[in-house]
Amino acid sequence: QVQLVESGGGLVQAGGSLRLSCAASGRTFSSYAMGWFRQAPGKEREFVAAISLSGSSTYYADSVKGRFTISRDNAKNTVYLQMNSLKPEDTAVYYCAARRYYYSVNKNEYAYWGQGTQVTVSS
Repeated sequence: QVQLVESGGGLVQAGGSLRLSCAASGRTFSSYAMGWFRQAPGKEREFVAAISLSGSSTYYADSVKGRFTISRDNAKNTVYLQMNSLKPEDTAVYYCAARRYYYSVNKNEYAYWGQGTQVTVSS
C-alpha cells in the first residue's frame, strides 16, 4: 500500500500558476501509476491527469490539456502537477491517487487517495 499527502495549493489570480506536490510514503512508489483528480463544491470528482510508472506516458482531461503538466520523480517518491494559465473554473480541492501498474481516467479504479489540497483561482 501507499500513503499520499498533497501540498502546494493556495490562492492565485486568474492567469497565474501553481505547482502541486504529492508525497508518497512506502517502498513501492515506482510500482504505482498516479493520477490527479479535483472536486468543486457540489460537483462530482473529476479526472485531471495521469502518469505511468516511469513517467513516459501521460494523459490529460480536455479541460486542462495544454495548461497542466503531470510529472513524477520516483527517487523522491513524489508526483507533481504544474498548473499554468489558471482559470476560476479550476477552483477545487485537488487529490492525488495511486493504482497498481497502469494509469486510468476512472476515479473508481484508484485504490489509494490523498486528503486533498485546496486550489482557489480568483477573477
